[in-house]
Order: sequence, then C-alpha cells, then structure tokens
Amino acid sequence: MPYLHAYNIFAMFWSLFFLSAMGEMVLSGAFSSWYWTFDKHHSLPPAPLSSSMGRTFRYHLGTLAFGSLIIAIIRVIRVTLEYIYKKCKRKPGSQVARAILCCCRCCMWCLEKFMRFINRNAYIMTATYGTNFCKSARDAFLLIMRNVLRVIAVDAVCDFLLFLGKAVITVGITVASFYFLDHRIPIEGLDKFVPETHYSWLPVVTIAVGCFFISSLFFSVYNMAVDTLFLCFLEDLERNDGSEERPYYMSKDMMKVLGKKNRRVKAD
Repeated sequence: MPYLHAYNIFAMFWSLFFLSAMGEMVLSGAFSSWYWTFDKHHSLPPAPLSSSMGRTFRYHLGTLAFGSLIIAIIRVIRVTLEYIYKKCKRKPGSQVARAILCCCRCCMWCLEKFMRFINRNAYIMTATYGTNFCKSARDAFLLIMRNVLRVIAVDAVCDFLLFLGKAVITVGITVASFYFLDHRIPIEGLDKFVPETHYSWLPVVTIAVGCFFISSLFFSVYNMAVDTLFLCFLEDLERNDGSEERPYYMSKDMMKVLGKKNRRVKAD
C-alpha cells in the first residue's frame, strides 16, 4: 500500500503539471503564430488557438511529458523532504538534521522555480519552431542570458501590473459583495434585499478567495502572452535588421516605441 500511495502521488503531480504545460504550449503557439505573421491585418492564420492545439497534440506531447516529468520528480522530492522534516521535528536532539533538511528544502524550492521558468520558455520555443525540449530549453536560456537586463525589467513591470490588476478586481468585487449582503444595494428591478444571514463575513471571504483565484487564471493568459511575445521580440531583434531581405516581424506600434522601421528598396 505505501508503494501504491507513492505511485498515485507521483502520477497526480505528473498529470497536473502535464495539463498545465499543455495549456501553456497551446497559448504560446497561438500568440507566436500572430507575432510571426508579417501582415497582421490581412494574413492572420484562421483559428490560431485550434491550430495550436492540433499541433500540440500531434507533435509535442512527448516534449510536454518530458518537461512535466522533471517538475514532478522535483516536487516528489520536495514532498519527501517535507515529510522527513516533520518527523524530525517531533524527535528531540535533531537540530543538525533539521538544519540540513531546511537547506535541502530551500535548494529544492529554488530548483523547482528555476526549472519551471526554463520549462515555460522551452515550451514557447517549441511552439514557435517545433524543436525538441532540450534544444528549446537551451536556445531559450541562451537568448534570455543575452538579454538578461531586458528580461528583468519586463518581468518586474509585468508582475507588478498583473498583481495590481488582480488586487483591484478582488478588492472591488469584495467591497461590492459586502455592501450587497449588508443590505445597502438592492436587487435590481425588485427594490428588495438579499435575505439576512447570521454570518455575513463568511460569504464575503468566500467571494474574495474565489475572485482572486478566478482573476489569477484569467491574468495567467495575459502573462503567457507577455512572455511569448517578449521572447519572440528578442528573437526578432537578433535575426532581423529591418532590411528588405530580413524585415522585422514586430507590430508597427512596437516599432514606433523602439524607433525601428523596415527599410524598403524602391524599384527603378
């Protein structure tokens, strides 16, 4: 039975990370197909989300399985270390063992964060170019290291704006629900209020928690869009120079912001 429990836990982690990776790759494939379309007003591919999903199911399931397997193994090791650490806390005189376990837990947490970052960018490169996981991870890592300052600046600004958006939505909905349940906002068209509750704070807290998780799911789509377009933008700057042979694929608004433009040679 303990082996079956361990197998079920590992399978659960692998399945969850696999589904999360599939969603990331489908979204990145749709966003990258938009970016690498030169004429974004007339030549956009039809149904980019469905096409990206079809490519993912047909070509990239092995990449998703391998990437999610790495994260699942690290997560299982973290859970095992957490279990051993709680066992050691109950035994007196195990300060050295607990200190070593704390260091191991911290290292495994950092390793998981790093690998999730690498996997996310590897999925973007795979969805864009169709390469395998190892080559995509290497290319994405080297591309990020060559533009590390830009990556830090964009990630900091993006994380702050996304957090601000989630906070504003959660606080706004929570305040509105409080006034609604506190009989300050009537039901539209009936001039009546909701029935009185004994513990009005409980539904307000439930609404706040649910609103935060739902807004986080919606904003994760925007976060994936930013990461995909930014990685494509860095690749575009390195591969192209705006000439007729190698024009930029970025949108005209982005070229205006960066002071870039595509040069065209006039015919004689």
